[in-house]
Amino acid sequence: MITLEPNKTVRDVVLENPEVSRVFEKVGIDYCCGGQRSLGDACASAGVTLEDLNKSLTLTNISRVEKIDFRSVSLTELIDHILDTHHLFTRTELKRLRALMTKVCLKHGQNHLELAQLEALFDRLSAELEPHMMKEERVLFPYVRVMEAAVNDQRSLAAPLFGTVANPIRMMMFEHDNAGYLLKQMRQLTHDYTPPTDACMSYRTLYQSLDALEKDLHQHIHLENNILFPRAVTMEAAEQ
Repeated sequence: MITLEPNKTVRDVVLENPEVSRVFEKVGIDYCCGGQRSLGDACASAGVTLEDLNKSLTLTNISRVEKIDFRSVSLTELIDHILDTHHLFTRTELKRLRALMTKVCLKHGQNHLELAQLEALFDRLSAELEPHMMKEERVLFPYVRVMEAAVNDQRSLAAPLFGTVANPIRMMMFEHDNAGYLLKQMRQLTHDYTPPTDACMSYRTLYQSLDALEKDLHQHIHLENNILFPRAVTMEAAEQ
């Protein structure tokens, strides 16, 4: 039985019960970029009471089977999971959705003017996510791997060119906030990805896929903002 406490941060609720994130998605509670807010404040912003949230948890019948506690795995294992699960999915979906977006806009753009705005937002999101992931893969993640290996082997670690791991992390979190803003704009524009009555199968597939992309990005950002980044900063500080 999960007990939700209004004064606990959203971040801590999800860290302790990762499966709760599915319910937070449904009611519109931001647990990645907005994870530092108290659960009570987050509920108020989402227009849901704590009682309603508890009912949703009960009805969802959340299972703890095969739950992975990413707080206890090594940083290298966590990075591997992020790369193999989230970076791969994001790159694959951005490419697929780019073609699908073009197709839907050409067919339905004249009757649904909001599609032009959706396409522009999607283009901005794609333009930010691609270099963002590349910077993580080429700069931040390799340093964290080397740092963890040095700590495990009790070796000294040379200071990186960026000074401290907190510097690139700060930039990554800023970019996460930008992505979160664009995702919210896309959801609002599409009325929670509700397709119009005249939507064809491609139109409906586009909305379903954008919704799935958003949910995966929320999980992706949560793992970095709330677990990987704080642990990396703590590890580096302990060695100084």
